[in-house]
Amino acid sequence: MSTQLEKVLKKQQQQQRTPDEGEIEKEIQLVGFMVGDEEFAVPILSIQEIIKPIEYTRVPKTPAYVLGVFNLRGSVLPLIDLRMKFGLSRSQGNDETRYMVIKNNDEIAGFVIDRLTQAIRIKESQIDPAPETLHDDQNLIYGIGKKEDTLVSIINVDALLKRDF
Repeated sequence: MSTQLEKVLKKQQQQQRTPDEGEIEKEIQLVGFMVGDEEFAVPILSIQEIIKPIEYTRVPKTPAYVLGVFNLRGSVLPLIDLRMKFGLSRSQGNDETRYMVIKNNDEIAGFVIDRLTQAIRIKESQIDPAPETLHDDQNLIYGIGKKEDTLVSIINVDALLKRDF
């Protein structure tokens, strides 16, 4: 075999070798959505489903951001307006408004979002921790993901589903 052919075969073998575990960087799969003018994301595995808005019933003596409860195939779930939870004015809703049903362990709730954006894959190295100015006992932001030339706030699902009402 010629030395040039041996070099080509050796190079191909090096390219085909499986990378070591340390070389594989874990990616997080997220679903992006808009609340106001900001893009947020939650891990795709925490989403039970995304539906068009349906009728809900107001529940007295709950915070303003808790719109009420709605019936999803026999399960009564709380409905939370993320705009109001994040301190924005309440949305009137439009054709892009959706309810995102999020589940984590035994906690489940519906959240009103302005619109879906896209499925996102972000490498763990592209996620920075939430800025220290956001740290408190009810921190809703897990981290800030960098995708292309924009930033996306990744929601802490545990904190989002924590009931304070």
